[in-house]
Parts: sequence; C-alpha cells; structure tokens
Amino acid sequence: MWFSLDRINSVISFNLDDKYCRKIEELFPEVKIQKALVEEQIIEYIKEAEILFGGFFSSKIMLAAPKLRWIQTTGAGVEKFLIPEVINSKIIITNSGNILSSTISEHVFALMLTLARNMRLFSRNQHERKWERYGGYLGAGIDELNGKTVGIVGFGKIGKKVAEKAKAFGMKVIATNGETFKQKEGSVDIWVDKENLASLLAESDFVVLTLPLTSETEGLIGESQLKCMKKTGYLLNVSRGKIVDEEVLVRALEEKWIGGAGLDVFVEEPLPLKSKLWQMENVVITPHVAGISKHFAEDVTDVFCENLRHYLNNEPLNFVVDKRKGY
Repeated sequence: MWFSLDRINSVISFNLDDKYCRKIEELFPEVKIQKALVEEQIIEYIKEAEILFGGFFSSKIMLAAPKLRWIQTTGAGVEKFLIPEVINSKIIITNSGNILSSTISEHVFALMLTLARNMRLFSRNQHERKWERYGGYLGAGIDELNGKTVGIVGFGKIGKKVAEKAKAFGMKVIATNGETFKQKEGSVDIWVDKENLASLLAESDFVVLTLPLTSETEGLIGESQLKCMKKTGYLLNVSRGKIVDEEVLVRALEEKWIGGAGLDVFVEEPLPLKSKLWQMENVVITPHVAGISKHFAEDVTDVFCENLRHYLNNEPLNFVVDKRKGY
C-alpha cells in the first residue's frame, strides 16, 4: 500500500485491511493510499518514498528506494530488513514494540500445556471417539507446570511476559541477562550470563527461545546445547528457526536426548513436507502464528500512526532498532 503526502511518499508492503487504511486517512487527511503487494509494484512505488511500512522487503526494493528514510516493521524481528545497504545507511528502522509480547507469551504456554498435558493425544482420541484417560508416550502422559522450571533464553519484552505468566503457574524462572531488565525484573528467580547458558539448559524443564536472530544467535542451539538439557526437557522456539540447528534437533528428538519440542518457527517456512518433524509424537508444530491475533492489524496500525505523527513533527520515533545489534 501507498501513502502519498505533500511532503512524503510512503509504501505499505503488506495486505492491510481497508478499514485500517481509512483510519490512517482520517488521522492524516493528506495521505493517499494504494496497495502494493507484489515486488514489482512495490519497486515502482517506492522510487519516491521516504517511508516503508513493511511487510515484504528485499534487496531489489532497497536498491530502488533512494529517498527512503524510515522503515516501520510489522513484527518484533527485523533481520530481513538488515541488509548491508540498510545497515550502512541513515535509514531508521522501528519495530512493533510491545504489541506482540503478550500474544507470543500466551502462545508459549499453549505449546507448553499441549506438551505437558499431552493434548495431542486427546485431540486425536476425540476424532477417533476413543476414551483413554492415562495413555501416551510419556508414562502416564499427563504432567503439570506447577513446580517446573522454565529457562528463558533472550530476556526482552517477550521474555518478560513469559516470566510473568510462568510465576502465575507456580514455576521457577531462570533467564539470561536482558540488557533492558536485568536484575530489576522480579519475575526471574535466577539470572545467568549468556556464557553460562549450559547451566540454564541443564536445570530447565522448558527452555523457551525468545531472542532475535543475529550473527551471534544463529545456530545458538546445537548438539552440545541440546545434550545439556534434561532428557525430559522441552525446547520451545517462538523466535526464529535459524537459532536452532534443525537437523541436530531432529536427531535429538529421535534419539530422545530431550523430551520434546514446541515449534512455531523453522529454518525453512513453510516447513517442507519431507521434514521428519511433522510425524513426531513429541513435537507440537504451529505455522509461525505466535504473534497473530484478531487484534494484530489494529495494534500495528496504531503503532505506525503514532510513529507517523512523530515523523511528520520531526520528533524521535518509538521502538527504534539498533541496526548493528539487530534488535
């Protein structure tokens, strides 16, 4: 989609519902909106644009945008926007801030409860009209979260929400030091430095990955890390697939180094049909939907509108990303 102002042109490269486009027009009457959902059309429109509200992005789009000054993203992760041409430019990147934190943290517990309570078995039994109270692949097959330990790797806005909800379930919380929260966060029982990740992995019943994909975090969870985990432990990934060595994870699940996994993100998306993960009894798969809710479009539009107001008034923007750090 396009915004055309007297002072600026702006492109939206995702399918924002018309009612939210009208909302932006009402708040900024000088804005004209056009949809641009394919790369070729975005490239044509972005030639005069100062702002990209993305969605879709590519090197070709960047090379066609000599006037681009600000990118507002729709999500928390920004790695697809961090191509060298952007990093080395004066372009400002802002992300969606806090709007996904609660939704993603709820999804973490949906995965956690599905695994702990063996809900996959009961869902399958329902379709088969089968009454089986104590079956399953893990002994009795039904566990509880109360008294368990959750290890949060990457303690930012999402990790903080996971910790808060974990305390409500009566869980112990271990977390890697977050640059924003650190020891000020009361929901965390034990802090560990990133150099001591092995201790978090060894003590946790559930390891939750809520960290951005950067050059430092890509492949962070591999063979040595998975072998540090409890044999009954679960790995939950709601961040980015490339943070985990997926081939090693498959082996870890097959050979029962760990108890199971709840995965919302993958190295390749959609997850290839040939992936062994599809058929594993100790794996719960969701198709990169942890941040999605029926309120998403409204919330992300509000973030954009607030930042657009700041931009037009030459004021500092909210949720500015450090392009060198990647978050």
